[in-house]
Amino acid sequence: MQSIVKIGLACSLTLLMCQQSLAEWDASAGRKKAETCMGCHAVPHYVNTYPTYHVPKLGGQHKEYIIAALNGYRDKQRSHSTMHANAVSLTDQDIADIAAYFAQGLGGEK
Repeated sequence: MQSIVKIGLACSLTLLMCQQSLAEWDASAGRKKAETCMGCHAVPHYVNTYPTYHVPKLGGQHKEYIIAALNGYRDKQRSHSTMHANAVSLTDQDIADIAAYFAQGLGGEK
């Protein structure tokens, strides 16, 4: 019985922390922080020169995906030298704000 109470308490605390971190995501701050991103990711049909590949639009992408991708580039778990250079100095708050901005479907107004 005690373990059920502990599990319930742990779940409740986790949900509370998630709600708190969601409230801290600031899309308006993300707009300013995402200006560099939009140089490539807001250009329709943009293709990177080397290596050649389609650069994805980020407007409307899920927050969780953008956070995972930027963390991966920042921490060198995903390999792309340009993305690493752009992400290496981002804080967790910067990444959350950028993700909130793009998740609103913004970032394509170029």
